[in-house]
Amino acid sequence: MGLEIDRDRFGPADFRRFNTRLEDCLQVLEGLLARPDFGRGAASVGAELEVALVDASARPLPMNLEILEETLDPRMTVELDRFNLECNLRHGPLAGRPFSALRSELEEARRELGRAAALHGGRPVMIGILPTVRAEDLGPKAMTDTPRYRALALAIREARRAPFHLDIDGEDPLVLDCEGVTFEGAATSLQIHLRVDPPSFASLFNAIQIATAPALAAAANSPTFLGHRLWAETRVALFKQAVDERDAQTKRNQRMPRVGFGTHWIREGAFELFREAVDVFPPLLPILDEEDPLACLEAKKIPRLREIRLHQGTVWSWNRPVYDPAEGGHLRIEIRALPSGPTITDMLANTAFILGVAFGLQPGIEALTRRLDFEAAHRNFYRSAQNGLDAELIWPDGLSRISAPDDRIRAADLVRRLVPIARTGLRARGVDPEESDPLLEIIDERARTGRTGAAWQREALRAIAPGPPTGDALTGMLERYITLSDRDQPVHLWPPGCRPGSREPLR
Repeated sequence: MGLEIDRDRFGPADFRRFNTRLEDCLQVLEGLLARPDFGRGAASVGAELEVALVDASARPLPMNLEILEETLDPRMTVELDRFNLECNLRHGPLAGRPFSALRSELEEARRELGRAAALHGGRPVMIGILPTVRAEDLGPKAMTDTPRYRALALAIREARRAPFHLDIDGEDPLVLDCEGVTFEGAATSLQIHLRVDPPSFASLFNAIQIATAPALAAAANSPTFLGHRLWAETRVALFKQAVDERDAQTKRNQRMPRVGFGTHWIREGAFELFREAVDVFPPLLPILDEEDPLACLEAKKIPRLREIRLHQGTVWSWNRPVYDPAEGGHLRIEIRALPSGPTITDMLANTAFILGVAFGLQPGIEALTRRLDFEAAHRNFYRSAQNGLDAELIWPDGLSRISAPDDRIRAADLVRRLVPIARTGLRARGVDPEESDPLLEIIDERARTGRTGAAWQREALRAIAPGPPTGDALTGMLERYITLSDRDQPVHLWPPGCRPGSREPLR
């Protein structure tokens, strides 16, 4: 989030000073982006992987601080809830073999995290929402006890002035009030970071927005929460609702939620999004850096702009801009919609697909955004989260050489038709075809079979017992999931779950 948080309560003067500093940061950022050489450099890709921690009984293990102490890996950090950890993977060049580099990072981090967790009787799990989590696991004591999370939780709760309300539809609809933000911590994701040259930011960002819906449909891996069968990617609804600090009046005024897809295609580049975040969302954590960004710019130094980075870290758009002062300063697009898991190979395939589709669509993005209304792209995103590969998406006839009668197409069919575009897009960016083609083939087979992580979990639960899943059924399913995930065989090749009425896995 850019700044170390050392307290959790703030007064009106703190917010006034912080708002002034945010305006200074925006002025400096606008000046930086106007420089023709700012942020130029080879494209690179990195990621953040969030994982859940479980004990020997596949129940949440709230020991992230203790496990973090067991490892000296600087890539590891804690997350909001005590049964979550995050690994920040190193960036590497996009051209060449980026997915092999990411695989190496992921495998090394998982081994080290598994070793450290085992010392406390734990195991890491890569999954969108931990199926065995219960409401009592998400109480006030679930939050990681650090100043950063205490401050964030308090700020969101004070802004809302009422319990958070969850209302998620599905086979077993869930309606629930919760007192704190810890329910959001049940959701874990793979967040992809792509370095982008400023002049191409708008076109690539819009292309990523379009690519997100079919990619999410193919990657869905969160079909249950608190024992309820809900969306294919329930994590999207849970995250949005569990940190919605808007009170009733703010909602009536139609202010955007902090977790959202956006409201329009961008035309002016990254600055447009940074400006919007400051204009629309009140600060939550008004911590000032000692650096004066205006003086730093005048001295021809690269400013940290920690305040704008801190503020941006409390606006959780599914795709959002990132300013990084490293390497002379540069911009990234952070892609936040994809879930964790089921396997390392599956996550690499998801990454290859969403990046490849975006690169493939980017050259014709002006025409695409004229033909595809933003609100249609917005609906596509949530339909994909709800229904996965069975979602009916809006895709205008002839858009990017893909014909969809009546402007509608099943997500599985769209994904398969987008695979060649993804292949072309990655090759145009210098990615080795021997690296990317097998990953895209996994996406094609996943769409052909309909076997996403979410579909496998649902199928496994049905194999154990019909009807709403019991605690034993969820535990049995998760144990089988962990076994298969550890083998790193793509999820579309996984066998069904467990024998009905038993935890014994089918062979």
